[in-house]
Amino acid sequence: MTGALSHIRVLDLSRVLAAPLASQNLADFGAEVIKVERPGIGDDTRGWGPPYLKDRDGRDTTDALYYLCANRGKKSLTLDIATPTGQDIVRRLAARSDIVLENYKTGALKRYGLDYASLRAINPRLIYCSVTGFGQTGPYAARPGYDPVMQAMGGLMSITGEPDEAPGGGPLRAGVAVTDLMTAAYATIAVLAALAHRDVSGVGQHIDLALLEVQIFNLANVGINYLHTGKLPGRHGNAHPTVEPSRAIRCKDGLMMVACGNDGQFERLCEVLERPELARDPRFAKNPGRAANKDVLIPLIEDITRRRTAAEWVARLEPAGVPCGPVNDVAQVFADPHVRARGVRVEVEHPVAGPIPLLANPVRLSETPITYDRPPPLLGAHTQEILGGLLGMDAAEIERLARERII
Repeated sequence: MTGALSHIRVLDLSRVLAAPLASQNLADFGAEVIKVERPGIGDDTRGWGPPYLKDRDGRDTTDALYYLCANRGKKSLTLDIATPTGQDIVRRLAARSDIVLENYKTGALKRYGLDYASLRAINPRLIYCSVTGFGQTGPYAARPGYDPVMQAMGGLMSITGEPDEAPGGGPLRAGVAVTDLMTAAYATIAVLAALAHRDVSGVGQHIDLALLEVQIFNLANVGINYLHTGKLPGRHGNAHPTVEPSRAIRCKDGLMMVACGNDGQFERLCEVLERPELARDPRFAKNPGRAANKDVLIPLIEDITRRRTAAEWVARLEPAGVPCGPVNDVAQVFADPHVRARGVRVEVEHPVAGPIPLLANPVRLSETPITYDRPPPLLGAHTQEILGGLLGMDAAEIERLARERII
């Protein structure tokens, strides 16, 4: 056993980000993941460039870098599942798999006989995870769903950005596809829970996961506050809505983030700022007062912090136990000594590009550590291996499938 899930096979019928990232998690944990892609085209994200992966001679390949972020560790099988032969191959693979991941529109796979009910009849132990925008039921079930739409419909944009009255105010989407990323995490959790249940029951199950519901659940305290008070939350930019100071603070050369989660941390902040009397001021001694008087407090703090750089303040505040950090750009993130020490950047050998950098999985397992030895696959790179090795097809049959453009 080289991975926690090295005994598990995943049939991945998904594309773009949420479900493919979930199957990449399973591959990172050691599962064999067979990614089914359209012949000649592949996953949509292979074409989502520029930028594209460059080969050893510095020329663009046909794979966008976007594809690399969610597909390492997998085997690529090209297959036209719109054909009866392609559908039969999927069924044969499902019979030999533990998990199916798919993100087709609700009901789309039923017409191919590849829905949960059809595949469960073949393999009752199968765990079948469907990731859609709006779920398998409800008035929106048939709609396609993409992350920006979910950020908008799920309330995230309404609470992200500066207030309407501030310069540049208005709703904002997050800088990455956070709803997709959260959905990938929940799909991974759900599959692992279903595997644990199968261990004791012997049967699989269907997982219905909707991006919209993931986004709504991740409103967290903001959503709960609304349900209990009926009061609409506002936008607070880089500041916490109720805790002060917990915001981006202006320094001589830019911004640093300070997050004083309790009165003791605020007191230590004032000591470092050489204004200990602020922590004794009745307006600021307790967090409710600081929140109520933030328009007075923050200018007093920034009058001092503007005198030094963010790095200088962080160096002074950290030893005092004040939670803080620089507002890094992406280059500064990967240059950070702690990030480098933790090995967040990993390299794998790519057959066309040579060594390529990827982002390490954040999960650290002591007994079954993740290894990075399989790059994101070239389109169809494992078609013959899967059909010949797993399904036992001979060379003539595989050649016929290629001639008929089924693979």
